[in-house]
Amino acid sequence: MAEHPAYPVGLRLAGRRVVVLGGGQVAQRRLPALIAAGADIVLVSPEATASVEAMADAGEITWQRRRYEDGDLADAWYALIATSDHDANTRASAEAERHRVWCVRSDDADAATAWTPATGHSAGVTVAVLTTSARGRDPRHTAAIRDAVVEGLRDGTLVAPHHRTRTPGVALVGGGPGDPDLITVRGRRLLAEADVVIADRLGPRDLLAELPPHVEVIDAAKIPYGRFMAQEAINNALLEHAKQGKSVVRLKGGDPYVFGRGMEEVQALAEAGVPCTVVPGISSSISVPGAAGIPVTHRGVAHEFTVVSGHVAPDDERSLVDWASLARLTGTLVVLMGVDKIGRIAETLVAHGKSPDTPVALVQEGTTAAQRRVDATLATVAETVRAQDVKPPAVIVIGEVVTVGPGI
Repeated sequence: MAEHPAYPVGLRLAGRRVVVLGGGQVAQRRLPALIAAGADIVLVSPEATASVEAMADAGEITWQRRRYEDGDLADAWYALIATSDHDANTRASAEAERHRVWCVRSDDADAATAWTPATGHSAGVTVAVLTTSARGRDPRHTAAIRDAVVEGLRDGTLVAPHHRTRTPGVALVGGGPGDPDLITVRGRRLLAEADVVIADRLGPRDLLAELPPHVEVIDAAKIPYGRFMAQEAINNALLEHAKQGKSVVRLKGGDPYVFGRGMEEVQALAEAGVPCTVVPGISSSISVPGAAGIPVTHRGVAHEFTVVSGHVAPDDERSLVDWASLARLTGTLVVLMGVDKIGRIAETLVAHGKSPDTPVALVQEGTTAAQRRVDATLATVAETVRAQDVKPPAVIVIGEVVTVGPGI
């Protein structure tokens, strides 16, 4: 048998009896995939790890708390033999052979009738890497190949074209705070498969350079006719390209639903009957302070944080923010889009009871190579912004958490 390569196959185990002998680390690693496959799993072992026991307590597997006995593999479709008793493993393997049950052995792969490949998953595809023969088996090498393929599929560097007809539509993708490595795996994959990308100015711009030449990139920041018409034009562009049967990605900074007008775009697509997938992104309200060494919560300092938009001033009739209530909170206040209004915001907070000495940090171009942090207090922040020439985009953090980081 050692002279012949293994024959790769995918087992459909839903509702079929699978027997696992041994409740140790091997079982702990292998059981989740068997559970996900819908197998009817029987674990035979006098003891198990805490994680395996939790699976039994949750009803995901049936646990028989004893050692292996002859006949345990009767009517099984598949067996995983992973006890610490070599003699029991040998006897169970022989039983599997008699009953023609495909059997994996953790202690002796050469004596098994099946091998477990190194597997990974990406976008509904399972990648399984298997050494072709027992001779020269190198689990680390196969795992490394698996990781390289899966990572390539996830980040878009390995693109496998779809040959079946794709369903046209729009993916509303949150690109994160700016660092291209902080986009989600799903977002990056969808970006790699797009025909058209409509990108915000604050999205991860470096990712656009990686797109194939045939991808049409539309700069949403340059759509004319002002702010209101710009959003209308964006909606129209999404609809136009989607209705042409193209795969469209709307690449936004941060998360689509955190001050990103994402729902407006979803609503416009829904009204036109265009399917839309929303991919959440890492919000700059949390990630940018973190990148600058500021935790938005900290034990004994802040038990809550509040995120508000500062694009209109507190005394503007369009403002929906209750600044008086915010001034009374003891937690962290994170202000987005508020650089040019921070003077009036600080004055309002102080007027409603916030201490003028409350620490403030402004993190400009957070998570990018141009990131910089400027510290002040509510009393000095307006002048500090002018003196230090702080420009948007910048995330403003107000509260004692500003002072708890290393080196502060």
